Amino acid sequence: MDILYKSTRGGESGVTASRAVLEGLAGDGGLFVPERMPSLDVPMEKLAGMSYQELAYEVMSRFLTDYTEEELKGCIARAYDEKFDTPEIAPLRKADGAYFLELFHGATIAFKDMALSILPHLMTAAARKNQVKNEIVILTATSGDTGKAAMAGFADVPGTRIIVFYPKDGVSPVQERQMVTQKGDNTYVVAIRGNFDDAQTGVKKMFGDAALAADLDRAGFQFSSANSINIGRLVPQVAYYVYAYAQLVKQREIAAGDRINVTVPTGNFGNILAAYYAKQMGLPIGRLICASNENKVLYDFFRTGVYDKNREFILTSSPSMDILVSSNLERLIYRVAGEDPEKTRSLMESLSGTGSYEITGEMREKLGDFYGNYAGEDEVSAVIAKLYREDRYVIDTHTAVAACVLEKYREETGDTAKTVIASTASPYKFARSVLHAIDSEKYDGMTDLEQIDALEAAAKVPVPRAIEEIRSAPVRHNTVADVEGMEAAVRKILGLGEREKE
Repeated sequence: MDILYKSTRGGESGVTASRAVLEGLAGDGGLFVPERMPSLDVPMEKLAGMSYQELAYEVMSRFLTDYTEEELKGCIARAYDEKFDTPEIAPLRKADGAYFLELFHGATIAFKDMALSILPHLMTAAARKNQVKNEIVILTATSGDTGKAAMAGFADVPGTRIIVFYPKDGVSPVQERQMVTQKGDNTYVVAIRGNFDDAQTGVKKMFGDAALAADLDRAGFQFSSANSINIGRLVPQVAYYVYAYAQLVKQREIAAGDRINVTVPTGNFGNILAAYYAKQMGLPIGRLICASNENKVLYDFFRTGVYDKNREFILTSSPSMDILVSSNLERLIYRVAGEDPEKTRSLMESLSGTGSYEITGEMREKLGDFYGNYAGEDEVSAVIAKLYREDRYVIDTHTAVAACVLEKYREETGDTAKTVIASTASPYKFARSVLHAIDSEKYDGMTDLEQIDALEAAAKVPVPRAIEEIRSAPVRHNTVADVEGMEAAVRKILGLGEREKE
């Protein structure tokens, strides 16, 4: 039976998967969610014998029902290929009493590759299915990883352009260099003088601007999104949690049907929401452990039922989580609100207006699957050092947030269930912070490139291609804008001319 999509704010329903992928954001500002959750109706023993590509098809075909088998298998084959440096695509590594799901073996060495390798193919297939004649302009904000992964996916894809906004001083040196050296005649990067939330708010504003949309259409363009608000980003992420469970069964670490927990470092809430969707499909997940850094807006929400972005924005060593507006949380809010679009819209309007909202006691009772906690900078460093010292396993700062929060969860609850940790980035992406944690006196005086070589010696893992490529790559993007100048930057890139004075 076909799975159709609807907006969390009630303005759209009966939308096909391909149309939801194309639109990215619903016309009423809401997020697309399935009208009903599909079930994982393939025996786990069968899934355990599949390759990543085969399993991804079984999961994704349950959500993307208007794609033909040929279309979807073609998208998967083009996405999960030799761009990944391991045939497993997302291997599991056991360390420190947990199972680290390594999601960083793609072209940009971060978990965003897992979804952004396939999204361009899903989108161009969707454009053909829906007779779209306009050129698709991917407009996205990034806190570090999404931008590079999206540009790598969309670079030189016919019929598309991609414009990425990032906070000028809010990403790591490696993340910034990956973006500003990105190849592709259809790729554009704009640094903004502000933080990620400023960038994301500016992008959302442009998506909701009817006058801008009309100008785009007249020029033969239309916007779409590569951010995790796009259902085409979320569905591929569901697949790797099913794959992790199937691999545990295959390796006889668990029996089919055994309950596991999942720990996810998250800022925008998309990655852990994908795990929640996997659970809703029937995957035996117990607790969903939500790990935050010092920007602990999600921790406070799960403890109090109040979401409040009115606080100091803290730059941490895990910049992809330096977020105060967790866009994907809206999908969970809609779910625990009994799929009430009026309630959801009211809460989101409160967030836009006052910067906060509070859910009801009844809604809070439905959040029992989730546990939230956070890790400070010293705790992150301590966990990195511990895993290196005890297991000779090197993790990045975001993964360390999750490992630290898992320790707190186990101490607080006594729950010793086997746990998968979403390992979301290669330590090479944050070499300075990782080496500082391992031995600050030895490594702190080195340049960024010297630290990459030092990390290779310490980790005994070859430097990824993605890092080698940026050592000598020329800078191709150097545009900087104020937050108020974001639309003007887009208009200049697309040759639209200035907005007419009202």
